[in-house]
Amino acid sequence: MRAERDRLGEMNLPDDALYGLQSARARDNFPLSHKRVNRRLIHAMVKVKKAAAIAYERLGEGREGVYRAIIGACDAVLSGKAGPEDELFITEALQGGAGTSTNMNVNEVLANLALRLMGRPCGEYGAVHPLDDVNRGQSTNDVYPTALRIAAIESLRELSDACAKLQESLQRRENEFDLVSKLGRTELMDAVPVTLGSEFGAFAQAIARDRWRLYKIEERLRQTNIGGTAVGTSGNAGKQYRFLVVEELRKITGVGLAAAEYPMDITQNNDVFVEVSGLLKALAVNLMKISNDLRLMNSGPKGGIGEIKLAPLQTGSTIMPGKTNPVIPEMVMQAAMKVIAGDVSVTVAALHGEFELNAFLPLIADTLLENLALLERAVTIFREKCVDMLSANGPRCEEILENSHAFAADYVPRLGYDAVARVIEENGGDAARIRAALEHAAADISARDH
Repeated sequence: MRAERDRLGEMNLPDDALYGLQSARARDNFPLSHKRVNRRLIHAMVKVKKAAAIAYERLGEGREGVYRAIIGACDAVLSGKAGPEDELFITEALQGGAGTSTNMNVNEVLANLALRLMGRPCGEYGAVHPLDDVNRGQSTNDVYPTALRIAAIESLRELSDACAKLQESLQRRENEFDLVSKLGRTELMDAVPVTLGSEFGAFAQAIARDRWRLYKIEERLRQTNIGGTAVGTSGNAGKQYRFLVVEELRKITGVGLAAAEYPMDITQNNDVFVEVSGLLKALAVNLMKISNDLRLMNSGPKGGIGEIKLAPLQTGSTIMPGKTNPVIPEMVMQAAMKVIAGDVSVTVAALHGEFELNAFLPLIADTLLENLALLERAVTIFREKCVDMLSANGPRCEEILENSHAFAADYVPRLGYDAVARVIEENGGDAARIRAALEHAAADISARDH
């Protein structure tokens, strides 16, 4: 065991533990057993640390070999060669301190990995210090938001790609079902004729808007406060470092990051994350609407609408033989519900950013990244196991349409609304009788006109 000490006292840690005292305190202080910090956020934070280390190496700062070792430690984590991440990054996602525990966990792991690379034992912080070296010129308050922006951009790109593929799949169905006429419905009641293809085309348009919104929001996420340190005033961060760290971070991430013109704004305010969350909610709403429409059109097979057939993926009942359920749309709808609920968490957490810092950024980060990943998987599964596998039930679409009086609206310009309504009522809703009566009335009008 090795002993580490801070102003609160001493703690013994396993000799080979790559985390340190501050990580252990956080583990013990927040034993929620909920979940660990999002790994994408951790990796983004490591990229920030690597960019900082490269910047200091280029500036010739620090003791010989220290920043090269820190860069190597970052590469080890990013490549998965540092060891099982559950044993390295031990802090809970929800924590007090605005993410300080997560930042310290990363600082300590990188410091101890660097010490290993230098042939020194873990905990020998006189050679590589978690704060003086790994965290040099930084604060949790600029590292954490920058890492979250990077992680969010990476996730948004994946989600946008998934939406693009779903849009294409829906458009293929639009073309395939273009000649399948069916009954349109408003407020769940019979309306006028449409085509099944046009309905899928409308679905595709909704997803296209979501895709565009997600693409455009990246512009605002690219603004970063790295180099602003504690409150955005750049205390303890030199001007050359501030320039170089953003330059190196662009290279490492492949994202066109830019130093914020007003870093204090980025440190204080989290409205951009609320905006992203709102766009995720909009996508969730569209996914929920489309999924529910498909459930309704698939309903039956005898007692429902039955205009489409979803692929049977599993047995639907433990008591009713032969029953299959619309399980994929139901899963997508539940994912959407969770995302919509998460948007409330992000909103409330963001509005509690008192003065120069938001203490609840860990909740924002965890919820936002979870929702991004959840939607990406839900969209992909929805496309692969629902939209790509469903089929049209043309005869059923025709049957429902023929048995409706949707055609009656076409007679309104010639006969008038009230006259058509009267014919429908007098004939008890029977489609054949209504059609014959309307044709007769229209013929009488034509005869009088001539």
